[in-house]
Order: sequence, then C-alpha cells, then structure tokens
Amino acid sequence: MPQMAPLLWLNLFIFFCSSLILFFIFNYFLPPLTKMKPSPKHQTTKELNWKW
Repeated sequence: MPQMAPLLWLNLFIFFCSSLILFFIFNYFLPPLTKMKPSPKHQTTKELNWKW
C-alpha cells in the first residue's frame, strides 16, 4: 500500500533523530576514556637513546 510509505519514513526519521540526540548527549556528559600510562619500572633500560 503506497499510502503507508510516508508513515514508514516518518518513523525512520524520528528514530534517526532520537538516536542522534542520544549520541550527542552521551558524548557531552560522559568523560572520554583515559589511557593508562605505563609506570617507569616496566620500561626496559637496555635500549639506548638515539637522541643526543
């Protein structure tokens, strides 16, 4: 039935807008993940520094 096609696109548009709004809200309120810095005791001292 071609009469139902606008309702389908309206539902898809509403779903897209709501997911886009949720994406922006989560990106705004959630802090970015921080990478753990390796401690200096795990670094190998065998390698020579090539920058003098």
